[in-house]
Amino acid sequence: MSTRWYPIYQRGNPQLRVFLPNFWMKLVRPTEEQPANVVTFAVSTEMTKHDVKNYLEKIYKLPVVTVRTRIALGETKRDITYGYVTKKDDVKYAYVTMPKTEAFTFPDIFVNKAEQQEKEEKSLDESKAGFRKFLDRNKKRPGTPGWYSI
Repeated sequence: MSTRWYPIYQRGNPQLRVFLPNFWMKLVRPTEEQPANVVTFAVSTEMTKHDVKNYLEKIYKLPVVTVRTRIALGETKRDITYGYVTKKDDVKYAYVTMPKTEAFTFPDIFVNKAEQQEKEEKSLDESKAGFRKFLDRNKKRPGTPGWYSI
């Protein structure tokens, strides 16, 4: 699964070697409605279906039934001023189907968005009040603008 070279021998003990795969996988929120047992990953473009299946089964101990992959072309954009064309990298998506008994729900990191927003507003109001208090306290201090009348 890895294309990295075997590390060169170095004198001394112990010979600590860590082999890391060149592949990566990223869990992606699906754009369309999918069955509960299908998971979408953005994967390295060099990975094959067999690599994806082995990666999930061996490392994460997930039961995998089938893997389907597709390559999404990167967005192309023409520069208005100079006219050259730039293109973003292509992305490979893997749709992994697990057994029907398994169900995957995408994790919701921000469970209470309203509650989190209230906390942010409260802390902002507190900091504004503290700054007003600081300005009022230092209004008549010499060396700061506003301590003398014109």
